[in-house]
Amino acid sequence: MGDLLNKTILASRYVLAVFYLGLAAALAIYAVKFATKVWEFGAKVLFSDDHDNLLAILYLLDSALVAALVVTVALSSWDSLVSRLKADAERENMSWVAKVDPGNLKIKLATALVAISGINLLQLFLDIRETEDRVLGWALAIHGAFLLGVLALAIADRLEGTPEGKPTAETPTGQKTGALPGRKQRIETGPDRPPAREP
Repeated sequence: MGDLLNKTILASRYVLAVFYLGLAAALAIYAVKFATKVWEFGAKVLFSDDHDNLLAILYLLDSALVAALVVTVALSSWDSLVSRLKADAERENMSWVAKVDPGNLKIKLATALVAISGINLLQLFLDIRETEDRVLGWALAIHGAFLLGVLALAIADRLEGTPEGKPTAETPTGQKTGALPGRKQRIETGPDRPPAREP
């Protein structure tokens, strides 16, 4: 009974495929919307002023960041919860998928949210004459909250483990970091230990 329950709960992770397929379908529909916006921008760019063109470009940039956020969540979550994508990722030159841990994923998501919030805030500033003070105040508060969240996640991730790139006690060859390259280590000899022979 216990084994059957364990297998059932373990197999339930494949239910997540419905959600990830839904995200892929939503992303495809969103891509159609994005393509129409690009078409409209290309048709009007020569006849619009710089202000409207900049707002349109910011909208396209915002859409691209949202799409990248969806892809990052789908790939990383599938790799960590459902099935490993290491072999397929290496074949597609996307080995970073297997290297994204939950801590890195949280920081990536928070950073993407800050970027999206910053773009929306910039759009409000560019159209500040038609923006209410209350809306602008809430946008600033939300953006500040996102910034604090990213900072807190980065500090927590730094405190949890060794920072990436910090040298370890031994090199990959097993040599101590204190040893000089190309120089042999001196072996101390005592009364009961014969001197080391040269190879």
